[in-house]
Amino acid sequence: MSLFLLPPHKLQRCPYSFPSVSASLDPGVNMVTECNAVGLGTKERIRELFNKVELSVSSYDTAWVAMVPSPNSSQAPCFPECINWILDNQLCDGSWGLPQHHSLLIKDLLTSTLACVLALKQWGVGEEQINKGLQFIELNSTSLTDENQHHPIGFDIIFPGMLKYANELNLNLPLEPTDLDAMLRKREVELSRGHLEGRKAYLAYVSEGMGKLQDWGMVMKYQRKNGSLFNSPSTTAAAFTHLHNADCLNYLHSVLEKFGNAVPTIYPLDIYSRLCMVDSLERLGIERHFRKEIRSVLDETYRCWLQGEEEIFMDIATCAMAFRVLRLNGYDVSSDSLSQFIKEEHDFDITRGHLKDIGAALELYRASQIIIYPDESALDKQNSWSNDFLQQKLHNGSIHVDRLNKYLIQEVDDALKFPFHANLERTANRRNIEHYNVDSTRILKTSYCSSNISNEDFLKLAVEDFNICQSIHREELKQLERWVVENRLDQLKFARQKSAYCYFSAAATLFSPELSDARMSWAKNGVLTTVVDDFFDIGGSLEELENLIHLVEKWDVNIDTKFCSEKVQIIFSALHSTICEIGGKAFRYQGRSVTRHIIEIWLDLLGSMLREAEWVRNKSVPTIDEYMTNGYVSFALGPIVLPALYFVGPKLSEEVVSNPECHNLFKIMSTCGRLLNDIHSFKRESEEGKLNAVSLYMINNIVTEKEAIGEMKSFIDSRRRELLRLILQKRVSVVPRECKDLFWKMSEVLHLFYMKDDGFTSHEMISAVKAIIHEPISLSLCK
Repeated sequence: MSLFLLPPHKLQRCPYSFPSVSASLDPGVNMVTECNAVGLGTKERIRELFNKVELSVSSYDTAWVAMVPSPNSSQAPCFPECINWILDNQLCDGSWGLPQHHSLLIKDLLTSTLACVLALKQWGVGEEQINKGLQFIELNSTSLTDENQHHPIGFDIIFPGMLKYANELNLNLPLEPTDLDAMLRKREVELSRGHLEGRKAYLAYVSEGMGKLQDWGMVMKYQRKNGSLFNSPSTTAAAFTHLHNADCLNYLHSVLEKFGNAVPTIYPLDIYSRLCMVDSLERLGIERHFRKEIRSVLDETYRCWLQGEEEIFMDIATCAMAFRVLRLNGYDVSSDSLSQFIKEEHDFDITRGHLKDIGAALELYRASQIIIYPDESALDKQNSWSNDFLQQKLHNGSIHVDRLNKYLIQEVDDALKFPFHANLERTANRRNIEHYNVDSTRILKTSYCSSNISNEDFLKLAVEDFNICQSIHREELKQLERWVVENRLDQLKFARQKSAYCYFSAAATLFSPELSDARMSWAKNGVLTTVVDDFFDIGGSLEELENLIHLVEKWDVNIDTKFCSEKVQIIFSALHSTICEIGGKAFRYQGRSVTRHIIEIWLDLLGSMLREAEWVRNKSVPTIDEYMTNGYVSFALGPIVLPALYFVGPKLSEEVVSNPECHNLFKIMSTCGRLLNDIHSFKRESEEGKLNAVSLYMINNIVTEKEAIGEMKSFIDSRRRELLRLILQKRVSVVPRECKDLFWKMSEVLHLFYMKDDGFTSHEMISAVKAIIHEPISLSLCK
């Protein structure tokens, strides 16, 4: 059975007819050039971001640095420039923090404001600013105990700790005694919790809120090579104040040299920020416009990976993202580096990810799906518990549904619904565009922004690019539908008309404008394999089947050509003209004739289909090995995928095409598809007395249906991972990566279509076709 077939008991036409587009494109316009010209100014602004990391400064952390006394005199500030910054950067409402703050970030503003007030009070300056700050705290004090407000990391320890310091400075805070008591009690509870290693790290991270209660010797175990504690200026400032560690002081000086008279809440963040850029551009489907810049980022990240840079390996999200992005781009990275984050408590270490941080868990979940070696069981374990963690957080209400979290909730939901191996690129691009958060605000101990992490220009370019590509796809689908009529394929009553679905599978995976010939080859051969498969299954007699094969073998069309029926004539004529057309176009790419190879691909398919037809007619029962040796060819992916290799860019010599590597990729992909199909069609085909891998496996191995299906799913998983390994490996590979990617793209199609049942009969698939081909994206609806 071909990929593009409904089960025989569903031979009726699909009830949905896809609308045509009334506005056609000007045929004189070169759409590839037009698409590449989209958003030239936007592209330049994005390119500039590759050369710098933009990071907002933090009032909170700057205040803690400002409180550091001079090594020469405890009566003078070590960093007076930070005091001046605080005096000059109070907001109109009396607070300190990000100028464009969200209404759910009042706790963040209160924390920053109190820290700045303490810094000014400590050095006896800025009485007017102190009074305005205290007034802001008083007016917003109800937010301190509001559980709907976003909770900066460590708030329950840090804010009450600052209250105690305020009392030592004789600073009268305008807070209700009941609120003050409640916060202090909550702090005691937080401090009395367990002493697991992750907990110790968390308490070390919030050291500035601990004061004299802190075990500063324990804290220094977490000092990094750059002298910082967790790359946090506030933690490092507190540590230096208590211990006068020279490396801590050097770190603070280095940050101020970089940012002037203020500091960010985390530094450095270069690797993470640039990886976020690469990841965003790839997920939005616009990475092809920045190949050179992306390659530069990945090369530098790989260098840092090999050198064991702490900026990567001491942070969950950074390490997981680096592993995933590097591995998928063909870099040789070991999953051993992720094993340090696997914890039986299913909890996150604040120093490396942020306690129970959803974003870090999501990155771990994504990374854990990129398994390519049999001995990567740690990734399987990581995948299991990160999946459970995200499911729990998504469904137990742990993530408040508000404007700040709605994008994260949608990302988690999408990641759980569409695993990596069943996530068609263009459908994923559309979801990511529609759910993209242009607000770059992130929250650690305080909020910060970076235009490298989220950026409205990314979204703008992605929407424009998607809609231009989609307009090309609509026109190509019209061409495909005309081709069906011109070749009289619509007159074959036994055959389902699946042109929209066949084209969708091409457009959803090979979407860029320059791949038009690859898409049309893929789609036309998809339609033809559907027709031929129906013909061999129900539409043709044995005489007609043999006549069709003989005609293809002979390949000569003249007035003496004998067709035993009109059906054979229609099918052969369509095959002949289409193969010649595809061969002619391929000649322009390859500089040599490949038509004979395409004919041989079709003959292999027709021969395997005839063999299956004979098994059915003779009621033969092959062994499982005989069935699969024939079945991966009869699954009919050869004519769809293999000719398309000639259109994706590289010139392919006959030696490359005939290399065992190429055939192995095809065999693994098709074997997975055959088994996915047979698992879902087992019950129906058993009732109809038809051959199926599940039933044959049960007979040959004397196992139950459940056991047979379990074994096959396990086999599919292992073969899919092998397929991904072969695609990603650079060494000992003769097939270009652009060509190898086609096998993975078809694998994604297979896994998506068979995720629940036969994908072609589902409402979700109809919606997906509409979304990719017929419905443009509105930029206003994405915000």
